[in-house]
Amino acid sequence: MRITLDQLRTRQRPVIDLLEILSLEGQHYMARLSLDQQQLLLSDKNGNTSLFRSSWQIQDTLAAFDIRETQVVHSSAYHEMVGMEPAKIEPLRIRVQRQKP
Repeated sequence: MRITLDQLRTRQRPVIDLLEILSLEGQHYMARLSLDQQQLLLSDKNGNTSLFRSSWQIQDTLAAFDIRETQVVHSSAYHEMVGMEPAKIEPLRIRVQRQKP
């Protein structure tokens, strides 16, 4: 599912449990929000996924919201090497910020 910044602003005191900053080959980043037990991609008003130039740009964009935890997520490309057996490799997760409960 998707959510726009305007839709997020219209919610009453939204709490983002987890902000995942998804790295796309280290050049672009997407924001996936865990909000009200749903995972939502931050998108523009046309339904296109919002792309950012850095993880800092995402954090600045969402700075006004209550975010409990932020992680930068990098998927591994090693499972795509020629001649290797396909394997499920968990992405690298780097905790950037976490609030105390």
